[in-house]
Amino acid sequence: MQASTLSDHEFGEFQRLIYRLAGINLSPAKKALVCGRLAKRLKHYSLGSYLDYLHLLKSGEQPEELQTALDLLTTNETYFFREPKHFEFLQQRILAERQPGSPFRVWSAACSSGEEPFTLAMVLSDQLGEAPWEIFASDISTRVLERARSGLYAMERASHIPQRYLQEYCLKGVGSQEGRFLMDKRLRSRVSFQQINLNETLPRLGEFDVVFLRNVMIYFNTDTKARVVERIAAMLKPGGYLIIGHSESLNGVTDVLSAVRPSVYRK
Repeated sequence: MQASTLSDHEFGEFQRLIYRLAGINLSPAKKALVCGRLAKRLKHYSLGSYLDYLHLLKSGEQPEELQTALDLLTTNETYFFREPKHFEFLQQRILAERQPGSPFRVWSAACSSGEEPFTLAMVLSDQLGEAPWEIFASDISTRVLERARSGLYAMERASHIPQRYLQEYCLKGVGSQEGRFLMDKRLRSRVSFQQINLNETLPRLGEFDVVFLRNVMIYFNTDTKARVVERIAAMLKPGGYLIIGHSESLNGVTDVLSAVRPSVYRK
């Protein structure tokens, strides 16, 4: 079957659908991404156009397909120790202030394939050892959460992990697993994963000392940002921290959190 092209009208329909489901604004620059990532779904269903695929999504005939489309269009680039200054701040400032005794809880609120929560787990294990700590990780995409739960990564993903952490927490694969590494069970047992759409009412998760919400709000408009930040701020302990991406800002978005430094806010 000849590959279909994505018209501006069809792209506009996908923009509205993704905004309604996930609060994400797909810019015109994302048209090629939408076209490329969904082409195989058209082929899978032997559909002649993207409009036919939209009708399939909206018909409810294949309810799981809506999640598949969402997964394909919302997966973002991630890697271990991305934006390392945040992990330095966690070690040098937040953990230094921590009151011993109560469990230290961190939420990775857009964890993608798990590199961020496992980076956090390495840092917390190194700094807190056997003290009570836990990491909760969530994403809108069920597909990337499956990969994250496995804790299994291609060896080339290890390039940003410090050598001593690699030796301490990463198990090198042999035989059929050659070329991959597995996060140590000590870390995997401390990280839990759940599918969550930040644009909906959040489940009861308890309170967190720190929430990482990085490189997600660049896709939200101001109103959506305000609603998401309001929901997340309610989950922070008094004095808790919200950490966002270096390219993001909460200026004009909330008055519940105060800026500590660029990309770091406190309740």
